[in-house]
Amino acid sequence: MIVIRDPLRTHDLPKGGIVTVGNFDGVHLGHQKMLRDVAGRADALGVPSVVVTFDPHPLKVLRPEEAPRMIQTLRQREEAIEACGIGALLIVPFTRDFSLTPAETFVRELLLRRLGAREVHVGERFTFGHQKGGNLALLTRVGAEGGMAVVGISDVTDGEARISSTRIRQAIGAGDVALAASLLGRPYAMDGFVAKGDRMGRKIGFPTINLKPENELLPCDGVYLSTLYLPSFERTFGCVTNIGRRPTVYEDYATTVESYVLDFSSDVYGEKIRIAFLGRLRDEMVFPSMLELTSQIRKDVEATRLYFLRNPVP
Repeated sequence: MIVIRDPLRTHDLPKGGIVTVGNFDGVHLGHQKMLRDVAGRADALGVPSVVVTFDPHPLKVLRPEEAPRMIQTLRQREEAIEACGIGALLIVPFTRDFSLTPAETFVRELLLRRLGAREVHVGERFTFGHQKGGNLALLTRVGAEGGMAVVGISDVTDGEARISSTRIRQAIGAGDVALAASLLGRPYAMDGFVAKGDRMGRKIGFPTINLKPENELLPCDGVYLSTLYLPSFERTFGCVTNIGRRPTVYEDYATTVESYVLDFSSDVYGEKIRIAFLGRLRDEMVFPSMLELTSQIRKDVEATRLYFLRNPVP
């Protein structure tokens, strides 16, 4: 997939393609259906498949206090879009000046003049442009004037409700990583680097890998079934991950993300890793003593080991 990070400043753009526009945070099952439809339609016609997205999220610029925590890093979003078969990703830098662009100007300048889009596929709820002045009706009207067809895509549901980035954020924030995975079509994953900790886990017999996360969104405090991918080993390991402040050991400690990796003891400080969350084992708890904490950790590890015996890591 070709990635163009400032398409408004270059003329070397894929022309005459099938295009979709949106934030695509999470690239959830609803997004995936639209992206695969766009890729399939483009392949059938022998033209480029193009995604136009924005970074940062518009609310981070316009109303930072209301901006959502993003489900994915930009790099994760790129990977997920590419996995849907898209040929080109255009990342428009969202600035305050850009936010003043009228919706009709955006359609005429980028979609029609610069991209020469053959078709544009967007969700039926899609809004865009200055003060959200653009919608499916405007896009259809202006597109018709320029010979561009517009396809409105209906919501995708899971049988209970519409699949949305907001719903996924709520699930992750509540620790319901299983629901998040069902809406995303894959486990929720956090990327980051292995950081040095205080070695408390090693002292009690359960050495951990501490993640310094790049993602903005953390599951709520608790203990999770998870996997950890190490590029240097080219392998994914089963692990149990604790998110929290370790209240049995410290008072008012900073939130940490630490994983005990099954059958692993190598030094990987500074390495880039990915932790994927499969399920929630329990809440974070305060124990009367270190002995009882250690006993519970042992139970968590055994439950995790049993899970991966039944569900081997790919």
